[in-house]
Amino acid sequence: MDTEDSAFAVLGVLGDPVRRSLYRHVAAAPEDVGRDAAAEAVGISRSLAAFHLDKLVEAGLLDVSFRRLSGRTGPGAGRPSKVYRRAEGEHAVSVPPRSYDAAGRLLAEVVENAGLDRELQAAAKAAGAADREAAAGDLIEALRARGYQPFRDGDTLRLRNCPFHALVADFPALVCGMNLALLEGLAPDAWSPRMDPCPDGCCVALSKNKNH
Repeated sequence: MDTEDSAFAVLGVLGDPVRRSLYRHVAAAPEDVGRDAAAEAVGISRSLAAFHLDKLVEAGLLDVSFRRLSGRTGPGAGRPSKVYRRAEGEHAVSVPPRSYDAAGRLLAEVVENAGLDRELQAAAKAAGAADREAAAGDLIEALRARGYQPFRDGDTLRLRNCPFHALVADFPALVCGMNLALLEGLAPDAWSPRMDPCPDGCCVALSKNKNH
């Protein structure tokens, strides 16, 4: 299956609203998700959740593993349960196919070689500030709209997904600095973005300011 056919196959799998809901729930979860928890989150039966979750695995959108959800080990601990997590990799669909990733890499290379880090960060902060009013009303939704998949960790908002993952491997300092500046512009006064990487997620976390 070529790249275009693969993208269309993924699009077809996510055409079902139940599968979209299950994928969103699992992808945003900070830990692996079992069938019971996924079914409860979406409001469907366990058997139906299992069917759709396995379809998402077949499409390469979710990964699966097995572990005991009770935390017990040894005799009497029960059989390991099937658990799901978001699969590594990215899927993009455009008709006809586009090559934004290649353009992004070229631009990042030029910016890095020219030493324009500060200019990039200033532009990113301004871009974030343009949506700050919306973020003040609902920060979590504003982060989701930008592809971050936030989740709460006490008074901290951690970000399960890095929207710039494809560029971070080659330009970590440049892209992570841009990302931090973007979120500094976006975050309301009640929140302070800082570098605090989430395992397998974004390099930035947002802490609730104590005076708020």
